[in-house]
Amino acid sequence: MTSAPPATSAPPEASAPQAARAPRAATVRVPRRRRSVGQRWRIALRRHWQLYLLTILPLAYFVIFKYVPISNAIIAFKNYSPVLGVWGSPWVGWTNFQLMLQNPQFPTLLANTLLLSGYAVLASFPIPIILALALNEVRHRWFQKTVQLVTYAPYFISTVVVVSMLILIMAPRMGILSEVFGFFGVPAPDFLGDPDYFRHVYVWSDVWQTAGYSAVIYMAALSGIDPSLYEAAKVDGASRLRKIWHVDIPGIMPTAMIVLILSVGNIMAIGFEKAFLLQNPLNLGQSEIIATYVYKLGILNADFGTATAVGLFNSVINLVLLLVVNWVARRVSGSGLW
Repeated sequence: MTSAPPATSAPPEASAPQAARAPRAATVRVPRRRRSVGQRWRIALRRHWQLYLLTILPLAYFVIFKYVPISNAIIAFKNYSPVLGVWGSPWVGWTNFQLMLQNPQFPTLLANTLLLSGYAVLASFPIPIILALALNEVRHRWFQKTVQLVTYAPYFISTVVVVSMLILIMAPRMGILSEVFGFFGVPAPDFLGDPDYFRHVYVWSDVWQTAGYSAVIYMAALSGIDPSLYEAAKVDGASRLRKIWHVDIPGIMPTAMIVLILSVGNIMAIGFEKAFLLQNPLNLGQSEIIATYVYKLGILNADFGTATAVGLFNSVINLVLLLVVNWVARRVSGSGLW
């Protein structure tokens, strides 16, 4: 009886090429289940609840003092009565806006506001940039810090104090400038009474007060420029002016565009307090702007409907200017708010 020959197993060397030629099993990727918005919100809240807690007070401030009062703009379309309230007052449609446009004083108010605001933007925009570029080139740190402190300090002075200083300096009889002009036998100009001087006094005192604060923003942008750009400019033999023109200015251009857009967006919201404090019967022809007119019309004359219509018109013009300037900035420089 013969037995069958034993089965011989293939050597490892022979089975390795066959295993290598064998197709690998395809890996199946199981798609991850996407979390819903509510789940992502709960996870983010658990991880960063401290940051969300810090935002409660600023958010409440904007909601209570900024967004809730927007609903009261409906007064512009009503014959508002304090007895009936905002929602109980009768509707008058566009009557308040018609009264505003038919007022012969309104074109003068609009022109004064636009001229004063445009002058303020043109004067206050380049000077902080020049100051920041100059301070960035100073090599003595003590001198840089001293100049920065001296130019930054006026920002903390209140508007009432600034106007009081201007009156003490420019008063026609007892002011410091009148004493200086009198010393040389020259009659002192009436800076506070002459309407032609009002815009200059308003704008340049505002530049003195805010230039140092605005320069800090540009100095922060200058500190974020890549140092290798300065080294490359030095290797190429660029002078200081060339370095400023080709490295510093392009580096701060996005920040400058955002500041310019925000400034133009508030061009109609020129400060009420300073204009009102510098205002007097002599310079009323150029110092009467929309903000002071709304105060006199709404608070002093109790014409709340027309005053709200003027303020709403002012806000709409600001919004349109903001959108236009942002679109132009995006097309020209590629930088914008959105």
